[in-house]
Amino acid sequence: MRSVFERLAPAWDDLRTPGALDAFRAALAAIDVPPSHALDLGTGTGAGAFEVARHWPATVVLGIDMADGMVERARSKTPPDLRERVTFAVADAAHLPYDDESFDLVTLLNMVPFFAELRRVSRPGAFLVVSFSLGPDTPIWVPPERLRPELERYGFGQFRELAAGAGTALLARRLESV
Repeated sequence: MRSVFERLAPAWDDLRTPGALDAFRAALAAIDVPPSHALDLGTGTGAGAFEVARHWPATVVLGIDMADGMVERARSKTPPDLRERVTFAVADAAHLPYDDESFDLVTLLNMVPFFAELRRVSRPGAFLVVSFSLGPDTPIWVPPERLRPELERYGFGQFRELAAGAGTALLARRLESV
C-alpha cells in the first residue's frame, strides 16, 4: 500500500476533484469548540491539515502519512503563514507514535479508520471527523452504518452525519467515560 501512495504522491493533487473538501469543511464548521491540537491521519499532501489550520488560527496541526513522498509534498506545499502551526511526519496510523490522549481533534479524509488508535490518541471530549470526498464512490469508503457501531465500541458518540457536494462526513465525539 505504501508503494502505491509513493508512486501517486507527485500527481496526488491533480487527482482531487472540485469540491473534494466540501463535506470535510462542513464537519469542521459543525465543531463548536476550537481544538488546541489536531491530528490529520492519512494526510496525503496536506489538504485536510491545511483546512483545519485555516479554520482555527490558533490550532496546532500534525499531519501524518505512511508515504514519505506524500509527506515531502505536504511539507513543500505548506504556506508560509501556516509553517509555525502545521507539521508533517511519516507514521503508521495503525500504530501511532504519540502519547495517549494527545489530541482534541482527529481528522481522516478518505482514510480507513483504525478504531483502537483513534480512541487511544483522542482526549475525552475530542472531536473526530471521518470524511469521504465522493461519498460511497470514494475508493476508500467506509459506510456510516459500519463506522458508528465500531466507534461506539471505542467510546465515541454524539454522531452527526453531514453531506456537502458529492462528499459525506461523520462527526463524532469521544465520550468522557465508557
